[in-house]
Amino acid sequence: MAQQTAQIPELHEISLSRPIQPPTKRIQVDRDVDAWKKTTGYKDYCLWVVRLNASVVGLDIPTIAATEKSEAVLKIVQFLDELKGWVDEIPPYGDRQRFGNLAFRDWGKRLQQASHGSSFRILRASQMLHDLLPQKFHPAIPLILPYLLASFGDFTRLDYGSGHELSFALFMLALSLIRFFEPVPEEERHLVVTVFGKYLEVAWHLQDVYKLEPAGSHGVWGLDDYHFLGFLWGSAQLRGSDVSPSSVLKPPLPPTNLYNLQVTRIYQLKIGPFFEHSAQLHAIATGVPNWDKVNSGMLKMYEAEVLNKRVVVQHLPLGGLLVWD
Repeated sequence: MAQQTAQIPELHEISLSRPIQPPTKRIQVDRDVDAWKKTTGYKDYCLWVVRLNASVVGLDIPTIAATEKSEAVLKIVQFLDELKGWVDEIPPYGDRQRFGNLAFRDWGKRLQQASHGSSFRILRASQMLHDLLPQKFHPAIPLILPYLLASFGDFTRLDYGSGHELSFALFMLALSLIRFFEPVPEEERHLVVTVFGKYLEVAWHLQDVYKLEPAGSHGVWGLDDYHFLGFLWGSAQLRGSDVSPSSVLKPPLPPTNLYNLQVTRIYQLKIGPFFEHSAQLHAIATGVPNWDKVNSGMLKMYEAEVLNKRVVVQHLPLGGLLVWD
């Protein structure tokens, strides 16, 4: 997933004028990952990640936040705020488990339950998307709903990992492919800072309140037990900066980019020396000379350690808007 300094290709548009079969789980064994890497859907996602990465190079959060937001961006942020508000209505049970408060299942059930007043069974999440999206995008709801439902954690295992974060990114990609979001730099940088930033806020709140366990081998596929993309796109924001990558070892950090926000959260949650609890991030801070190299390395690492790992992607529904060909 190397980022080229030359012009990055445009993201193509998928028409909803013809029926499209919903995505299904297709990855079961390692060779299925190799097949996925050859599909149009995989190439679309890699291109989209690179486009969003390029859109925020050298731009901090306040600079992007001061620019105009589209109605589509504002609607998604409002939608995510509503989901976050459910946490206050579904408080955790008073147990003393280290990980996995069972109230998270109740939160998930609300997302998946039938909508009140429907004459036929329709998931609340589907109804919310129906209310959110203009009518011309309604045929896409069955195609994007599986990604939304998988974006916040596993309601059975009570865990969260980079595969769930990937699901939300695919949700955003799908909305870009059908042109709910416009794939232009002005919009794409708001997808990084405004939409994904809000998603992180929701995901962190769920992790904290419901004590979600890191998915997999205690977060082996995430740079901070749970996440990756904030570090990737955050390092793009710091490209060209005079600030050294080693600056993250000297808290407090200014909340001016996603990388700093992610590292600050680590300082808030973990105790002990940074090099012990976050060895990979410490190695980057002490061994990589500038943010250009950090960012280019992050792009390669994301593809190798997230997209190409069967244990991460085996639960993804593929096909549909993420074309499997």
